[in-house]
Amino acid sequence: MAQQIRDVVEQYVKLVGSGPTEDIVELYAPDAVIEDPIGTEPKRGHAAIREFYDVLAQLDRETELHADTLRVAGNHAAFLFTLVTRFGDQRLTLSPIDVMEFDDDGKITRMRAYWGQDDMSSETV
Repeated sequence: MAQQIRDVVEQYVKLVGSGPTEDIVELYAPDAVIEDPIGTEPKRGHAAIREFYDVLAQLDRETELHADTLRVAGNHAAFLFTLVTRFGDQRLTLSPIDVMEFDDDGKITRMRAYWGQDDMSSETV
């Protein structure tokens, strides 16, 4: 199971960086919950998750998993990754810590992203 979770995390980070929304949504269980960032209203189910990730689909973006931070314990994973988005002449960089729970099929059942405004940088390019 640990290797399956590692594979899903790697796929998730890759898809957030360049994949279509639907492929990201498929990594989640139908009744999954995301809280991104932590403390915001949770989004529950594929429709809400799709709406959340659709915002990224419109941006030029790339990601990098900091593989040395990936930790798997039972059906849980925690990891740090960097997301860089470009919109017009603006470049935003964010490095959240994501914590995920998985079901027995390797689908994400819960994702909580830990980051705040101080973890985001913006520059004109």
